Amino acid sequence: MRPDRPPTTVDAVALSYPSRRGSAPRTRRIAIYALLALGDGFALALAFLLGDLVRFGPVVDPSALISLVVMLPIYYGIVVQRKPYSARFFLDWRRTARDSITAFVTAIAVAMFVAVYIHAETPISRSVVPLAGPFGCVLLVTSRWALRRLAEAIASGPPIATMMLVDGVAIDAPAGSPVIDAALYDLRPDLKDPHALDRLCAAIGGAERVVVACQPARREAWAAALKGANVQGEIVLPELAAIGMLRASRFGECATAVVSLGPLDTMNRLLKRAFDLTVALAALALLWPLLLVVAVAIRIDSPGPIFFRQPRMGRGNGLFAILKFRSMRDDLCDRAGDRSTERGDPRITRVGRIIRATSIDELPQLLNVVIGDMSIVGPRPHALGSLAGDRLFWEVDPHYWDRHAIKPGITGLAQVHGFRGATVAERDLQNRLRADVAYMRGWSIWRDIRILIGTAGVVFHRNAF
Repeated sequence: MRPDRPPTTVDAVALSYPSRRGSAPRTRRIAIYALLALGDGFALALAFLLGDLVRFGPVVDPSALISLVVMLPIYYGIVVQRKPYSARFFLDWRRTARDSITAFVTAIAVAMFVAVYIHAETPISRSVVPLAGPFGCVLLVTSRWALRRLAEAIASGPPIATMMLVDGVAIDAPAGSPVIDAALYDLRPDLKDPHALDRLCAAIGGAERVVVACQPARREAWAAALKGANVQGEIVLPELAAIGMLRASRFGECATAVVSLGPLDTMNRLLKRAFDLTVALAALALLWPLLLVVAVAIRIDSPGPIFFRQPRMGRGNGLFAILKFRSMRDDLCDRAGDRSTERGDPRITRVGRIIRATSIDELPQLLNVVIGDMSIVGPRPHALGSLAGDRLFWEVDPHYWDRHAIKPGITGLAQVHGFRGATVAERDLQNRLRADVAYMRGWSIWRDIRILIGTAGVVFHRNAF
């Protein structure tokens, strides 16, 4: 059983806003985030200098500078937990200002506790720190107010790349907002058709916020499709304007309900991407002799290409070509993924048995990571025709598509827990889905590192055949 491919794809030119302009707001935001972080440091440094000036006059006391050095890492360690350097700043800069003041006051309390009660050897100035507090609070607010004005002045559009998708309703979109007619490009929230989801992924492209206006009967389907799209997905609900629902959002004059959010904010995506590139490039530099030997062995062992390419579902429910070392006879390769491998599978070559048992066949996916289709750690990408028992994966669990809100990985939490190999029964898939959802909800760079280390223990696995 395999979904049919649609005869046409989305017109990339007509849908050029998300793919060509979506990165511009993100780039502006990252620059503002950097200025915010620098502005906080400058505000606190100036606050301590002013406190020293009030206490000691024009002569700078060394203890004031030492106090500043001690305070800064405490402040940043606290404030980053409240995500002040995120899209929250554009939505409510006053809230981020309050968060920064709270972090600063907490840092002052920690520093004074160290100085008074622990009697640490670090010479923290007990007189300058309390004086720097009021100055710092005023300067933190002033810095954020000024940067907010700057952001408004340099922005040529909304700071978050936003688009509206209209499905069978009449609605007035805000002036200048990109709007796509779903019917015109055959965009459907069909969770039983991976190619329909791929077209949707191509349509929303680089957008970070997608607002869907549709008939009430189709809201649930669109909400389900948006949950795996790696965007802030919203459904237009005109009736919310009358009841004033909490945590609702707005798009121009339209009330909306937020139904999905990308699992990682911009800064965490940058951190994860930096980790991916570092690990992938280092691994390629170290493993190239092994990759060369395997490539030669495959070519000698059986006729056909060295690499096996297969369409898989990636981030945002978009299709990409995964790379593996070919481990099967070329004329018997299952490019649709309709048939799971079995013990003693006659399709597997002699070299293939070795590289599959040791997971060496997966190493070319390091190139997928460098390209940007995959991550080092994440939910494993599945073939479109894969079955759990006798049912397609997305027929087993309606939340299957949610796992694609993050890039697929070479390894993941499910693999470390031993959930790999053939999905003989539906519970085999459900175990993996639970692990994938847990990974996305509890992501941290330290967890990625732990999973990567833990992968070494499951390279050789009884289900790898």
